[in-house]
Amino acid sequence: MGKRAAVLCGAAVVLASAVTAVPAEANAPHTPEAARTAPLAWKKCGTKDHPTLQCASLKVPLDHARPQGRQITLALSRVPHTAKKFQGPLLVNPGGPGGSGLRLAGFVASALPKAVAAQYDVIGFDPRGVGRSRPALDCRPGHFDAVRPDSVPRTRRIERANIERARAFARACGKKYADVLPYLDTVSAVRDLDRIREALGARKINYFGYSYGTYLGAVYAKLFPQRVRRAVLDSVVDPTGVWHDANLAQDLAFNDRHRAFMAWVAKYDATYRLGSNPAVVEVKWYAMRAALARKPAEGKVGASELEDTFLPGGYYNGYWPYLAEAFAAYVTDKDADPLVEAYEKFGAADASDDNGYSIYTSVQCRDAAWPRDWRRWRADNWKMFAKAPFMTWNNAWYNAPCAFWPAGPLRSVEVENTEVPPVLLFQATDDAATPYEGGVTVHRKLAGSSLVVERGGGNHGITLGGNRCLDKHLAAYLADGTVPRGRGEFDAVCAASPDPKPLNSKVASMSPRGAELHELLGFGP
Repeated sequence: MGKRAAVLCGAAVVLASAVTAVPAEANAPHTPEAARTAPLAWKKCGTKDHPTLQCASLKVPLDHARPQGRQITLALSRVPHTAKKFQGPLLVNPGGPGGSGLRLAGFVASALPKAVAAQYDVIGFDPRGVGRSRPALDCRPGHFDAVRPDSVPRTRRIERANIERARAFARACGKKYADVLPYLDTVSAVRDLDRIREALGARKINYFGYSYGTYLGAVYAKLFPQRVRRAVLDSVVDPTGVWHDANLAQDLAFNDRHRAFMAWVAKYDATYRLGSNPAVVEVKWYAMRAALARKPAEGKVGASELEDTFLPGGYYNGYWPYLAEAFAAYVTDKDADPLVEAYEKFGAADASDDNGYSIYTSVQCRDAAWPRDWRRWRADNWKMFAKAPFMTWNNAWYNAPCAFWPAGPLRSVEVENTEVPPVLLFQATDDAATPYEGGVTVHRKLAGSSLVVERGGGNHGITLGGNRCLDKHLAAYLADGTVPRGRGEFDAVCAASPDPKPLNSKVASMSPRGAELHELLGFGP
């Protein structure tokens, strides 16, 4: 899923009888292979929040099998190290596919403990086709303009309208970018990462990826295990479901997370006046959806746009108070203005979202095979809808261009790995976008890895968002390679940060750092 802020942590219970320290290894200077890549010309591009930020660009082959052929450009950012002890580059990725990582470098450098961040060059990058990289794709501008057909195809007319939208998007991508689409995939992006490593003059890289960035990192580790020094994977994609099955698994998880939001609204019935029984609140939400399907609010928010608006609450509970205010205003006060404002803030797509979606579809449709027979899509999604009505069909249409994609599929990568150094994984038990099982699966597949679990947490992207317990493990690993060691399916557990309070509470509804993190991560994969 693509585009559609945590609070202080509880105490940690570390299930470890011992803590293992992985020896630090300083990166070597320029290697012979770096001669293939011109040195980077860094220029100042600092901001008020990140004044030391620098920017550069890098030419890489469109087709890595033809290194002297057509070149494309990747946009890079860097916060340079300041400590005498230099541990090499730390490449950061926010996920997607289609997420821009340029701003993430500044955030990570400022959110890590100063003594740790100072030892790394924190490197952000826009992957091929994304943001400031060139070419940057935009297959069909305005694809998500309101008001779209109802996502739930209760009639064949609605189904045909949604199928035609998906087909038109795939057709537009094929027409505009036929020469590029065969080279937009995870493996090509991984080879770009290695070209970045070369350009940095590093023998090995450190890597920190969220969401889809965990799959990108796992595939890099599979193809180049000897070039990984340390790797952090936060909110882990299940590589066994890439990508059709993974999206169906999301539907169940997002439905559970939406019901957790309904329960939170019911808990604060004195504020929202929607009922103290979560089931009653949920009935009112679906009644709101039905009303908007008949008459979109201000001609902007129909049923599909309502789903787009509330989907971010499945990624980050810091948005719950804002969504609850809009929900209550529409249902209780018959006031649609707050709902329209919430849509414009959380759900409406702009040009950067159009770009992100163009890359999302290009990569996911190319990475692995999808069903080409619409009867399979219809059967799979109606079956799932019966169990998980919140987002099943919205998610299906989001991915539906893959049924008509003009570039044929590749085979997904088996990430099982016995050669990579210890990798540190973070996973919330109630994460909807990358369900818990993905973290456990990758932990099994990456020999020597350690898994830190946020028990009861439902946010997607959990480190550097305000949970001190999680961040302590992250800092220790980046400082000297320390990883927790336990027995069983995980190695350490942290308590989840508490849920937010309503906006009228004296307690802040979002931690500033959590809000900034989730703005950068967006709503993906």
